[in-house]
Parts: sequence; C-alpha cells; structure tokens
Amino acid sequence: MENNEFKPDESFRDSIATINKQGNRAWIFAKKPKGKFTNRRTIFSIIYLLAFFIVPFIKVNGEPLFLFNVVERKFIIFGGVFWPQDLFLFALAMLTFIVFIVLFTVVFGRIFCGWICPQTIFMDMVFRKIEYWIEGDAGKQKMLDKQPWNAQKIGKKSLKVSVFYLVSFIFSNVFLSYIIGMDEVKKIIMEPISQNLASLISMLLFTFVFFLVYLRFREQVCIVVCPYGRLQGVLLDKNSILVAYDYIRGEPRSKYTKAKDQTKGDCIDCHQCVDVCPTGIDIRNGTQLECINCTACIDACNTMMEAVGYEKNLIRYDSEYGIANKEKLKITPRIKAYSLVLLILVGVLITLLVTRTDVETTIFRTPGMLYQEQPNNRISNLYNIKIINKTRDFKPVKLQSETEGAELIMVGNNPIKVEKENISNGAFFIYMDRDKIKNRKTKLTIGVYSNGEKITTVSTNFLGPISR
Repeated sequence: MENNEFKPDESFRDSIATINKQGNRAWIFAKKPKGKFTNRRTIFSIIYLLAFFIVPFIKVNGEPLFLFNVVERKFIIFGGVFWPQDLFLFALAMLTFIVFIVLFTVVFGRIFCGWICPQTIFMDMVFRKIEYWIEGDAGKQKMLDKQPWNAQKIGKKSLKVSVFYLVSFIFSNVFLSYIIGMDEVKKIIMEPISQNLASLISMLLFTFVFFLVYLRFREQVCIVVCPYGRLQGVLLDKNSILVAYDYIRGEPRSKYTKAKDQTKGDCIDCHQCVDVCPTGIDIRNGTQLECINCTACIDACNTMMEAVGYEKNLIRYDSEYGIANKEKLKITPRIKAYSLVLLILVGVLITLLVTRTDVETTIFRTPGMLYQEQPNNRISNLYNIKIINKTRDFKPVKLQSETEGAELIMVGNNPIKVEKENISNGAFFIYMDRDKIKNRKTKLTIGVYSNGEKITTVSTNFLGPISR
C-alpha cells in the first residue's frame, strides 16, 4: 500500500474515549503539555483572564463598559446603551456572528475552541493547572485515584475540592457582574443576607453548577453539550485548517530504533499525542468531533521528534488537502461567498449603529379618533407621542411643526421632560385651515428638538375633509 493511500482503522468512530466498554465514564488523565504552542496559549490565556476580571470594573459615564442585563432588558456594549427597541440590531448582530462563525470555521477549523472558548481557557489554564499543582501530573493522578482513602488522598482531594469551589465562586461572581453590574454584585456580598437572600441563593447555585462542570463534567461539555463540535462536521472541508497528523510522512508506524528504516514512517508510536489530549482522542485517526484544536498533541509530538532527531511538525496546523498534496491553503468559491455575505452584514450593522439615535420618537394618530371640526374653519387631529431616552442624561424634548400651515399645540408641557434611560408619553394637536387641506391624508413633518438642537425628524399623516 502506498503512503498516500493510507486509511486509518475507522472502528474508533464507534465509541468515544470517555466511555469504557462497560458503558461507564472513563476518566481522562491528560498529561501536562509542554512546548511552543502551550507557552503561547498560556500567555494568551493570561491576557484573556486579565481582561475578563478587569472589564467589569471599567465604567463609561458611570455605567459598565459591558452589561447584559436580561432581567431589566438593558444591554451596554462599549459604553453604548441598548434597549428592547434596538432588538433588530441584536438580531442582525447575531446573524452576522453566525455567518462569521461559519466562515471562520470553514477557513480555520476549531481554532476558536482551542484558543478563545471560555470552557477551554478555564479548564486547561486554570482548573487543570490547579490539579497539577495539588495532585501532580497524569501518572501521579492515576496512582492517587487508585489508592485507598488514606490521610494523603483525603487531604489532597479535600484541598482540590476547596480550591476548585473558591475559584468557581470568584469566577461566578465575575460572570454575574456582566449581567447585573459589579456594583450590584458588591452589594449582594457586602449587605446583610436578609436584604439579598434570593440573589445570594441564586449566586451560590450558579457557583455550584460552575464548580461541578470543572470538577466532574469537564471535557463532556465539549463532547456532549456544545453544538459547535457537531456543526464543524458540516462546515469543514478538505481546505479547512485544523490540527492534523501528516500520515503521508508518518505511516507506517514503528517503534523507534537508532537505525532508521527508510520503509517505515516517522511516527514512532510513542502515544504521547494521545496522553496529552484533554479529550482522550488519537489525532492520528484523522479529524474527529472531540478534537478542540488545543495544540497539546503538536507540542508533545514535536518534543519526541526533536528527542529522536526527526523533523518536527509531524502533527501541525494544516488542511487535509495540504497534507495529501503538499499544497498551501486555497481560497475556494465557498470562502469568497461567505466573505462577501459577511462584509455586507457587517457594513449594514455598522451603518445602523452609527445612525442609531439616542432619543427615539414615535408619533401616531390617536386610535379610534377622526378629525375634529374647530372654530374659524379649522380642522384638528389628536396625536400621541412616545419618547425613549436611551442616554444617561435628562432630555427636555420640544416638538415643532415643520409643515407650512400646520400648527402644533401640546396637551401639557412643551418641552416634554424625559428622564435618563426612561420613556415618556404625551399628546398634542395639529391644527390646519380647511382650505389648505387638498387630500384626505396630508403628510406632516415634525421636528424633535432638545436643548435647542434638532435631534430627529418624524413624519406622520393629517386626516381631514377634502376642500371643495
């Protein structure tokens, strides 16, 4: 069989590494990875975690930089306040994000999972490092797991559970600050329990769930829960970049000997790529749903290749097409199409964000009412107005008719007082001379002003009799 005809044993696809033959959970003891990519991921993760902890404390005009308060339906992104009235922007942003994920996956595979996903960052760069510190590397963890419950095992397991819960509590509170704000989180923690009992119970429950995910559920989040792994099966093609094993160069496998057999491949079957995998797969079997592209296998393989004097990058970032044909990534028509759609969506989203007004005004004729006959041969219409102030400042709003012959008279105060981040309602009449009404409906333009500055223009219709 020629090397380029290599076909791995597909029987591995009938089961997953985290389930044993009896159908029970097979615990993954991942060996601590070391190497260039691990160092880069560690540096990136430190920056990532610093940003995660610092951002909730950053305020713009007294408000958080980011806030996703689903309960109060208030969202703040980069200091800009968004309300339910901006739902269409969120819908468009989500559509743009989905297309971006599709495009990104088509080109770069699951790099997001290995480098950016919070589950991976927290598991590999926080909780697993704590585990290595307390219980040791994979070999020591296996020995500790098998030994009877003595003082040493109880001590280490108790310390691990305690530290895991403490870290989970800290992380949960930071996550909560992105929802209700850091000031509210501090209030829940500092004030008497009786004043925030429901909030405190919710916080502790969320902490417990977070704690169980990283203590017990772990890699199952990526394998069982996360839909992205299954989505990649549809999105990936032979030109997608992924963590791949060069079977052309590596097969057939053989144990290492000092005298290199030229009929054998470079893979020395040391099993190190499997030992370091946090989901327990063998990358040499090809692309698999469980692979999160964490690069641990690349570092492990490179370490062994360097030790035996072979060329590195037997496992590397590449595409299936690139490995089979030794060619670089090609820009396919599908990538071009996704890119074009993404650019259009991003352009529309940016345009809508830039043109979005801080004060949204809605004017409509009072339902169920026709025009009114007034003295001096005049006709009037009654209108309702709703003003949404999306800013953090008080806005006095004044209305002014900008249609010749149309007089605007407020019912109540003009200007209308609109508190910050609030909604105000009002009513007003529009008067017109009967002889100036030429059509059943006459288009009106109303200017909306605040502090002498025109902030928007609203159009509506005036209903009246047709002059004869």
